[in-house]
Amino acid sequence: MIYSLFQVASPEDISSRYATDPIYFRRWFFADYNFTVVTLWSPFLVRASDFHTNLTNLYLDKAEESWTGEVVNFDFVIISAGQWFFRPALFYEKGQIVGCHKCEKSNIIDLTHYYGYRKAFRTALRTILNLKGYKGLTFLRTFSPAHFENVEWNKGGSCERTKPYSKEEMKFDGFIFETYKVQVEEFRAAKKKARKRGLKFLLMNTTEIMLRRPDGHPNNHVWGHTMNLTVKYNDCVHWCLPGPIDTWNEFLFYMLKSQKSFISSLQRFV
Repeated sequence: MIYSLFQVASPEDISSRYATDPIYFRRWFFADYNFTVVTLWSPFLVRASDFHTNLTNLYLDKAEESWTGEVVNFDFVIISAGQWFFRPALFYEKGQIVGCHKCEKSNIIDLTHYYGYRKAFRTALRTILNLKGYKGLTFLRTFSPAHFENVEWNKGGSCERTKPYSKEEMKFDGFIFETYKVQVEEFRAAKKKARKRGLKFLLMNTTEIMLRRPDGHPNNHVWGHTMNLTVKYNDCVHWCLPGPIDTWNEFLFYMLKSQKSFISSLQRFV
Protein backbone atom coordinates (compact mmCIF):
# COMPACT_ATOMS: atom_id res chain seq x y z
CA MET A 1 0.00 0.00 0.00
CA ILE A 2 2.99 2.31 0.12
CA TYR A 3 2.58 3.30 -3.50
CA SER A 4 5.21 6.02 -3.31
CA LEU A 5 7.76 3.22 -3.73
CA PHE A 6 6.51 2.72 -7.26
CA GLN A 7 7.91 6.13 -8.16
CA VAL A 8 11.51 5.13 -7.52
CA ALA A 9 11.67 1.36 -7.93
CA SER A 10 10.22 -1.33 -10.18
CA PRO A 11 8.63 -4.16 -8.19
CA GLU A 12 8.35 -7.81 -9.18
CA ASP A 13 4.85 -9.26 -9.10
CA ILE A 14 5.28 -12.45 -7.03
CA SER A 15 1.56 -13.16 -6.52
CA SER A 16 1.63 -16.43 -8.44
CA ARG A 17 4.19 -17.93 -6.05
CA TYR A 18 1.57 -18.22 -3.34
CA ALA A 19 -1.42 -20.51 -2.99
CA THR A 20 -3.89 -17.68 -2.46
CA ASP A 21 -5.95 -16.22 -5.31
CA PRO A 22 -3.52 -14.05 -7.38
CA ILE A 23 -6.40 -11.79 -8.48
CA TYR A 24 -7.70 -10.78 -5.07
CA PHE A 25 -4.49 -11.36 -3.11
CA ARG A 26 -1.53 -9.61 -4.68
CA ARG A 27 2.14 -9.29 -3.74
CA TRP A 28 4.88 -7.07 -5.12
CA PHE A 29 8.51 -7.39 -4.08
CA PHE A 30 10.84 -4.38 -4.18
CA ALA A 31 14.32 -5.89 -4.36
CA ASP A 32 16.01 -2.51 -3.96
CA TYR A 33 14.42 -2.14 -0.53
CA ASN A 34 13.88 -5.80 0.45
CA PHE A 35 10.27 -4.78 0.92
CA THR A 36 7.04 -6.56 -0.01
CA VAL A 37 3.65 -4.91 -0.52
CA VAL A 38 0.67 -7.23 -0.06
CA THR A 39 -3.03 -6.61 -0.70
CA LEU A 40 -5.49 -9.02 0.92
CA TRP A 41 -9.07 -8.65 -0.32
CA SER A 42 -11.56 -9.03 2.53
CA PRO A 43 -14.47 -6.60 1.98
CA PHE A 44 -16.14 -7.39 5.31
CA LEU A 45 -13.05 -8.24 7.41
CA VAL A 46 -15.15 -11.02 8.98
CA ARG A 47 -16.17 -14.35 7.52
CA ALA A 48 -18.81 -14.02 4.79
CA SER A 49 -20.67 -16.27 2.39
CA ASP A 50 -22.95 -15.67 -0.58
CA PHE A 51 -21.64 -12.12 -0.88
CA HIS A 52 -22.20 -12.06 -4.63
CA THR A 53 -25.93 -12.68 -4.11
CA ASN A 54 -28.70 -10.37 -2.93
CA LEU A 55 -28.30 -11.38 0.72
CA THR A 56 -24.88 -11.88 2.29
CA ASN A 57 -24.26 -14.00 5.39
CA LEU A 58 -21.90 -12.24 7.79
CA TYR A 59 -20.38 -14.09 10.75
CA LEU A 60 -19.61 -11.07 12.86
CA ASP A 61 -17.60 -12.85 15.55
CA LYS A 62 -15.31 -14.69 13.11
CA ALA A 63 -12.47 -12.80 11.45
CA GLU A 64 -11.78 -13.81 7.85
CA GLU A 65 -8.92 -16.30 7.78
CA SER A 66 -7.69 -15.05 4.41
CA TRP A 67 -6.05 -12.09 6.15
CA THR A 68 -5.63 -13.22 9.76
CA GLY A 69 -3.34 -16.05 8.71
CA GLU A 70 -1.11 -13.65 6.80
CA VAL A 71 -0.58 -10.51 8.87
CA VAL A 72 1.04 -12.04 11.95
CA ASN A 73 4.47 -11.62 10.35
CA PHE A 74 3.80 -8.22 8.76
CA ASP A 75 5.60 -5.10 9.96
CA PHE A 76 2.80 -2.78 8.81
CA VAL A 77 -0.90 -3.56 8.52
CA ILE A 78 -3.51 -1.21 7.06
CA ILE A 79 -7.15 -2.25 7.40
CA SER A 80 -10.22 -0.63 5.91
CA ALA A 81 -13.77 -1.54 4.94
CA GLY A 82 -16.89 0.38 4.08
CA GLN A 83 -19.18 0.27 1.07
CA TRP A 84 -19.92 -3.47 1.15
CA PHE A 85 -21.70 -3.09 4.49
CA PHE A 86 -24.53 -1.15 2.85
CA ARG A 87 -25.62 -4.32 1.06
CA PRO A 88 -28.44 -6.48 2.48
CA ALA A 89 -27.02 -8.98 4.95
CA LEU A 90 -27.88 -11.53 7.61
CA PHE A 91 -25.89 -11.18 10.82
CA TYR A 92 -24.64 -14.28 12.64
CA GLU A 93 -23.03 -14.54 16.05
CA LYS A 94 -22.13 -17.82 17.75
CA GLY A 95 -23.59 -19.58 14.73
CA GLN A 96 -27.05 -18.05 15.19
CA ILE A 97 -28.87 -15.29 13.29
CA VAL A 98 -29.08 -12.21 15.52
CA GLY A 99 -30.51 -9.77 13.01
CA CYS A 100 -29.98 -8.31 9.58
CA HIS A 101 -29.63 -5.25 7.40
CA LYS A 102 -32.37 -4.75 4.80
CA CYS A 103 -33.15 -8.46 4.61
CA GLU A 104 -36.91 -7.75 4.46
CA LYS A 105 -37.73 -10.81 6.55
CA SER A 106 -40.59 -10.26 9.00
CA ASN A 107 -39.21 -12.68 11.58
CA ILE A 108 -35.73 -11.09 11.71
CA ILE A 109 -35.04 -7.73 13.33
CA ASP A 110 -33.36 -5.12 11.14
CA LEU A 111 -30.37 -3.94 13.15
CA THR A 112 -29.15 -1.60 10.35
CA HIS A 113 -25.69 -1.68 8.79
CA TYR A 114 -24.20 0.11 11.80
CA TYR A 115 -24.54 -3.01 13.93
CA GLY A 116 -22.71 -5.24 11.46
CA TYR A 117 -20.09 -2.58 10.81
CA ARG A 118 -19.34 -2.10 14.50
CA LYS A 119 -19.12 -5.80 15.25
CA ALA A 120 -16.94 -6.48 12.21
CA PHE A 121 -14.38 -3.87 13.19
CA ARG A 122 -14.48 -4.96 16.80
CA THR A 123 -13.73 -8.52 15.75
CA ALA A 124 -10.99 -7.48 13.30
CA LEU A 125 -9.19 -5.21 15.76
CA ARG A 126 -9.43 -7.70 18.61
CA THR A 127 -8.10 -10.40 16.34
CA ILE A 128 -5.02 -8.31 15.56
CA LEU A 129 -4.57 -7.61 19.27
CA ASN A 130 -4.60 -11.31 20.04
CA LEU A 131 -2.35 -12.51 17.22
CA LYS A 132 0.43 -14.40 18.94
CA GLY A 133 3.79 -12.99 17.89
CA TYR A 134 2.41 -9.95 16.07
CA LYS A 135 4.55 -6.85 16.69
CA GLY A 136 3.66 -4.66 13.73
CA LEU A 137 2.33 -1.15 13.33
CA THR A 138 -1.43 -1.17 12.65
CA PHE A 139 -3.28 1.54 10.75
CA LEU A 140 -7.02 1.88 10.39
CA ARG A 141 -7.95 3.98 7.38
CA THR A 142 -11.39 5.47 7.90
CA PHE A 143 -14.43 5.09 5.69
CA SER A 144 -14.29 6.54 2.17
CA PRO A 145 -17.78 7.80 1.14
CA ALA A 146 -19.45 7.46 -2.23
CA HIS A 147 -20.77 10.51 -4.12
CA PHE A 148 -23.94 9.36 -5.91
CA GLU A 149 -26.26 12.30 -6.56
CA ASN A 150 -29.82 12.83 -7.80
CA VAL A 151 -31.00 9.24 -7.25
CA GLU A 152 -29.63 5.97 -5.88
CA TRP A 153 -26.61 4.20 -7.40
CA ASN A 154 -28.68 1.57 -9.24
CA LYS A 155 -31.30 4.04 -10.48
CA GLY A 156 -29.08 6.39 -12.42
CA GLY A 157 -27.18 8.15 -9.67
CA SER A 158 -24.21 10.12 -10.98
CA CYS A 159 -21.08 11.98 -9.85
CA GLU A 160 -20.48 14.59 -12.51
CA ARG A 161 -18.98 17.37 -10.40
CA THR A 162 -15.70 18.77 -11.65
CA LYS A 163 -14.35 20.48 -8.54
CA PRO A 164 -14.22 19.80 -4.79
CA TYR A 165 -16.95 20.89 -2.42
CA SER A 166 -16.39 23.97 -0.31
CA LYS A 167 -17.03 23.68 3.43
CA GLU A 168 -20.26 25.58 2.90
CA GLU A 169 -21.48 23.07 0.30
CA MET A 170 -20.52 19.93 2.22
CA LYS A 171 -21.78 18.81 5.62
CA PHE A 172 -20.08 15.97 7.43
CA ASP A 173 -23.22 14.47 8.95
CA GLY A 174 -25.93 11.89 8.42
CA PHE A 175 -25.16 8.24 7.74
CA ILE A 176 -21.63 9.05 6.54
CA PHE A 177 -20.72 10.63 9.86
CA GLU A 178 -22.44 7.87 11.84
CA THR A 179 -20.58 5.17 9.89
CA TYR A 180 -17.31 6.99 10.47
CA LYS A 181 -18.16 7.40 14.16
CA VAL A 182 -18.58 3.64 14.56
CA GLN A 183 -15.07 3.08 13.23
CA VAL A 184 -13.51 5.70 15.47
CA GLU A 185 -15.22 4.39 18.60
CA GLU A 186 -14.07 0.84 17.98
CA PHE A 187 -10.58 2.03 17.10
CA ARG A 188 -10.23 4.03 20.31
CA ALA A 189 -11.30 1.07 22.41
CA ALA A 190 -8.79 -1.21 20.65
CA LYS A 191 -6.01 1.38 20.88
CA LYS A 192 -6.24 1.42 24.68
CA LYS A 193 -5.79 -2.34 24.81
CA ALA A 194 -3.00 -2.19 22.23
CA ARG A 195 -1.05 0.27 24.36
CA LYS A 196 -1.13 -2.13 27.32
CA ARG A 197 0.25 -4.89 25.11
CA GLY A 198 3.04 -2.78 23.63
CA LEU A 199 1.39 -2.48 20.21
CA LYS A 200 0.81 0.64 18.14
CA PHE A 201 -2.56 1.42 16.56
CA LEU A 202 -2.82 4.57 14.42
CA LEU A 203 -5.85 6.17 12.77
CA MET A 204 -5.52 7.42 9.19
CA ASN A 205 -8.44 9.81 9.13
CA THR A 206 -9.53 10.24 5.50
CA THR A 207 -13.34 10.37 5.63
CA GLU A 208 -14.03 14.10 5.70
CA ILE A 209 -11.39 15.03 3.14
CA MET A 210 -12.67 12.38 0.72
CA LEU A 211 -16.23 13.55 1.25
CA ARG A 212 -15.13 16.89 -0.18
CA ARG A 213 -13.83 15.35 -3.45
CA PRO A 214 -16.86 14.40 -5.60
CA ASP A 215 -14.74 15.20 -8.65
CA GLY A 216 -12.37 12.28 -8.15
CA HIS A 217 -14.45 9.39 -9.56
CA PRO A 218 -14.51 7.69 -12.97
CA ASN A 219 -18.24 8.59 -13.23
CA ASN A 220 -19.85 6.90 -16.25
CA HIS A 221 -17.60 3.86 -16.37
CA VAL A 222 -19.25 0.51 -15.71
CA TRP A 223 -18.22 -0.79 -12.29
CA GLY A 224 -20.62 -3.68 -11.75
CA HIS A 225 -21.85 -6.76 -13.56
CA THR A 226 -25.45 -7.30 -14.55
CA MET A 227 -27.41 -9.89 -16.50
CA ASN A 228 -28.72 -7.06 -18.64
CA LEU A 229 -25.67 -5.91 -20.59
CA THR A 230 -27.43 -2.69 -21.61
CA VAL A 231 -27.57 -1.48 -17.99
CA LYS A 232 -24.62 0.64 -16.89
CA TYR A 233 -23.90 2.14 -13.50
CA ASN A 234 -21.89 5.24 -12.78
CA ASP A 235 -18.85 4.57 -10.65
CA CYS A 236 -19.07 7.05 -7.79
CA VAL A 237 -17.41 4.68 -5.32
CA HIS A 238 -13.95 3.98 -6.73
CA TRP A 239 -11.35 6.69 -7.31
CA CYS A 240 -9.36 7.83 -10.32
CA LEU A 241 -5.57 7.50 -10.31
CA PRO A 242 -3.76 9.78 -10.11
CA GLY A 243 -6.30 11.50 -7.92
CA PRO A 244 -7.46 12.30 -4.39
CA ILE A 245 -6.35 9.00 -2.86
CA ASP A 246 -2.72 9.85 -3.61
CA THR A 247 -3.08 12.04 -0.54
CA TRP A 248 -3.43 8.88 1.55
CA ASN A 249 0.14 7.97 0.69
CA GLU A 250 1.32 11.35 1.91
CA PHE A 251 -0.53 10.81 5.19
CA LEU A 252 0.95 7.34 5.53
CA PHE A 253 4.47 8.55 4.83
CA TYR A 254 4.15 11.32 7.42
CA MET A 255 2.74 8.92 10.01
CA LEU A 256 5.54 6.42 9.41
CA LYS A 257 8.13 9.17 9.84
CA SER A 258 6.56 10.08 13.18
CA GLN A 259 6.97 6.50 14.41
CA LYS A 260 10.70 6.06 13.80
CA SER A 261 11.43 4.96 17.36
CA PHE A 262 8.72 2.30 17.32
CA ILE A 263 9.75 1.04 13.90
CA SER A 264 13.38 0.78 14.97
CA SER A 265 12.28 -1.35 17.91
CA LEU A 266 10.92 -4.03 15.61
CA GLN A 267 13.30 -6.95 15.47
CA ARG A 268 13.36 -6.90 11.68
CA PHE A 269 14.73 -3.37 11.69
CA VAL A 270 17.45 -3.82 14.33
